[in-house]
Parts: sequence; structure tokens; C-alpha cells
Amino acid sequence: MANTTLASIMEKNLKHVWSERDSSIRLKVIESLYAGDSALFHIDHQVNGSMAINDSVSGLLQHMPKDFVFSLLKPVVINNDVGRLIWGVGPEGKTPVQTGMDIVVFENNKIKSLYVFLD
Repeated sequence: MANTTLASIMEKNLKHVWSERDSSIRLKVIESLYAGDSALFHIDHQVNGSMAINDSVSGLLQHMPKDFVFSLLKPVVINNDVGRLIWGVGPEGKTPVQTGMDIVVFENNKIKSLYVFLD
């Protein structure tokens, strides 16, 4: 049961955080999915807390065409309190222009740490 709950959290994060253009809506979702002291790790970039994560996602989305969305490319895999999600980004319904992977460390069914890898 916990595996489906954690997988669902990762899928919601992809759709309602990373593909959400409205930062106020996104912040509410971040606050519901992430631990209060959560961290986001990109290559050579780290931020902590809901506001900083929201700002980081906003900065990324500003550099993408408006029709780009993140999509799940493979089913989420959960191993205890760690999850892996393979994603693509690009125009909805088309071949992704970029792919990558999120690794999440969960604590009490919340995202504690999110590590983003680009292919």
C-alpha cells in the first residue's frame, strides 16, 4: 500500500509542481507534498524549503516554451522510502525534447529530498 501512495506523490509532483505555470497554485501543492525542511538537488544547484523549491521551478519553467509539460515515461519504482521516476518534457503528446530521472527520498509520506538527473 505504501508503494502506491509514494508513487502517487511522485506522479502528482511531476504533474502539479513541475508542469504548473502558476506559482501560487504550485506553492500550495509543494506544501502538501513536501516536508517542511525538504531539499531540491539539481546538478551544481541546491535549494531548501517550499518557497525556494517553488522559485527554482519557476525559474526553470520561464526558460521553456509555454506548451511544454513534464510526462511520466515509465512507471514509478519505489524501494522502501526511495522512489525513481523517469520523465520527459516537451509539447504534450509529442516526443520529449529532454528526458531525465527524479530520485526522491521520502520521510513520513512526504518528499524530503528530490534529486533531478538529466539524460
